Amino acid sequence: MSPVRNLVFIAGTDTGVGKTVFTGLLACHLLKKGHRVVTQKWVETGCVNFSQDIRTHLRLMRKTIDEYASYLPSMTPYIFKYVSSPHLASRLEKRSIRVSKIKKSLKNLSENFDFVIVEGSGGILVPLGGKRLLADVIRGLRLPVVLIAENRLGAINHTLLSVEALKSRGIKIVGIIFNTTAKGNGNTLVLKDNPRIVKRLTRVEVLGVLPYANAIDTLHRHFALIGDRTIARLWKI
Repeated sequence: MSPVRNLVFIAGTDTGVGKTVFTGLLACHLLKKGHRVVTQKWVETGCVNFSQDIRTHLRLMRKTIDEYASYLPSMTPYIFKYVSSPHLASRLEKRSIRVSKIKKSLKNLSENFDFVIVEGSGGILVPLGGKRLLADVIRGLRLPVVLIAENRLGAINHTLLSVEALKSRGIKIVGIIFNTTAKGNGNTLVLKDNPRIVKRLTRVEVLGVLPYANAIDTLHRHFALIGDRTIARLWKI
């Protein structure tokens, strides 16, 4: 598949670091600028019939499921019931994850929308089945990556390892986002230092730090500058 200019993959240093929230916020930010935007989740586990992450994306985008009804099969190619890594969930249901199906669904979306934002499953090196890792598919599709790290004690090691895994595979990194997932989840000095030291050691652009917030309007307000930086960097890749 030829690379498409307006595709971006949202990867995480781990599971639960804020990929879903960032994906929805970025999609909404692009919608406000007049673009036709869709999100995608290649593999989601722990669900029955409908992707909970896509549901969250749409809520943050202020869109309804009905508005995307005809594209839902392409938005969520694989959904599995068991909460686990994709390789185990697919094995338990005796359904293989086929890269050809992922490619076909991505092509369908890219032909009908200005931007396709793909949210990953877990971290960069999550296995999909056999010896294939998530990173292998990202590389094969030549997708640029925004890396989301939870801003807490331990974030430095997780982020450096993820950056190293991406760089060693020749995957282009748009930038890094540090996400604060809970109120008071670490020493203030540590949280301020994490982005600084990671940027210095990796020489990858830190696009911003998303603060903790419960209200959607507050999240959108804090995201505005981060969204602009992300889009600007994406177009430079």
